[in-house]
Amino acid sequence: MKKTMSLLAAASALLVTSVSPAFATKHTVVQDAMIAAGKAVYTHRCKACHSVDSAANSFGPSLSGVVGRPAGTLPRFAYSRAMQRAKIVWTEANLRKWIADNEALVPGTRMRHVAITDVTEQDFLIAYLKTLN
Repeated sequence: MKKTMSLLAAASALLVTSVSPAFATKHTVVQDAMIAAGKAVYTHRCKACHSVDSAANSFGPSLSGVVGRPAGTLPRFAYSRAMQRAKIVWTEANLRKWIADNEALVPGTRMRHVAITDVTEQDFLIAYLKTLN
């Protein structure tokens, strides 16, 4: 949690110093800080296997446009049978379940990762993923 709060504090400080108070509202500064913190979570936890480039998959599928996409449907990626048969859409609720424990959501998936169980880090990451359309 301490690490999470320091991510948000650093992102907030950066944004507050670079955004004109005349044009920024508290909501946009907070939202921008959450997105910046989410990008940091992505960089630290997801980037090694996932691209955010819509034209390029990596070891895992691209996360560009993931929010709202049916699972296992991105062209040019070889999904596991479990993922192809999952019949889920990447809603915020399903992303949260996946981020916390992907094996529980889709048993038999090939993806291996360290679970992100901190709800605040999940919030940050999801806020960032929503920007990747």
